[in-house]
Amino acid sequence: MIGITVLGSTGSIGVSTLDVIAQHPEQYRAVALTANRNVERLFDQCVVHRPDYAVMSDAVAAEQLQQKIQTAGIETEVLSGMTGLEKVAVLPQCDQVMAAIVGAAGLLPTLTAARAGKRVLLANKEALVMSGHLFMDAVHEHGAELLPIDSEHNAIFQCMPEHFNGFEDGGIEQILLTGSGGPFRAVDSAELLDVTPDQACAHPNWVMGRKISVDSATMMNKGLELIEACWLFAVPPEKIQIVVHPQSIIHSMVEYIDGSVLAQMGSPDMRIPIAHAMAWPQRMSSGVERLNFFDVARLDFERPDDARFPCLRLARTVAEQGGTAAATLNAANEIAVEAFLDETLGFMDISEVIEATLADVSAHTVDSLAIVLQADAAAREVAKSHVERLKLI
Repeated sequence: MIGITVLGSTGSIGVSTLDVIAQHPEQYRAVALTANRNVERLFDQCVVHRPDYAVMSDAVAAEQLQQKIQTAGIETEVLSGMTGLEKVAVLPQCDQVMAAIVGAAGLLPTLTAARAGKRVLLANKEALVMSGHLFMDAVHEHGAELLPIDSEHNAIFQCMPEHFNGFEDGGIEQILLTGSGGPFRAVDSAELLDVTPDQACAHPNWVMGRKISVDSATMMNKGLELIEACWLFAVPPEKIQIVVHPQSIIHSMVEYIDGSVLAQMGSPDMRIPIAHAMAWPQRMSSGVERLNFFDVARLDFERPDDARFPCLRLARTVAEQGGTAAATLNAANEIAVEAFLDETLGFMDISEVIEATLADVSAHTVDSLAIVLQADAAAREVAKSHVERLKLI
């Protein structure tokens, strides 16, 4: 029986992970579930999965969950805060950690899991974006297994040589990182000025949380994935080509020096990469409907429009710059997206806040976690000031 801690179990990735676990009860068990403030959903998950631990990031929410757990007579211990998150990431009965907490909040428990030598199923791209080589060093030094869950990075992983020893040694020419282009791929640029949060969150192919949906709409999600891919596969940013693929059937490709291109394909359902990473190096059913090529009928590819999606340009610049610039980029994006979702910032102002923050916050060499956290905190304050400057009236 393989024990799994699900960090962020009430989000879309967490829910999909629990669905895969439920399909294979003879092999997998959820030993710990965590959430931010969604007491009702976490309680419902505890009723079904009976984990040893449940963690709420918010202390008040943890008290509410504790009362419901006691009333229901469920033998689940309730913890709270970062201390609780880090504890369930290193439990002896935990073999795998699904790192699905959105944003910078997921960095510390994910890094803790890596330092404990766990199999880390990485859905939280910000951990790598922010801490880069610190995170990869922890993986190597402590014998952890790092398996990507983002559909694109999981696809790249599946298209890599079986015994991958580095980008150049594998005979790889470049990585082709695909993205759907989001809901505004073909929308007139002038119309983007009046985009609402609900419109930005209406992704044509994927069911995701609101923050990630906005990132997809701005294509910042693809920019963050570019940075993540650089660290995961030890590849320079100039060797990554972003390809807009509206159907979201090809999840990414790897081109080899002999001209061969390997592509991983499948329905746009996160249970596929989740099941792949949980069972690797074996395979198991994900519960996803089979891909029907006759229904798909066609596959289209386009170059990304940097003028329409300036966040892509900013992310590539940061990937080339290195240091704490990536932590600054991520922090500014989180602040700007939050303001947009609160309807106090315009959609096209998101990239302006990020660019202004990058200009105002100096980048430093990343030689400790403290440096990363300091850069994150400083960038958030600067980004908030730019949000205030651009605030909608």
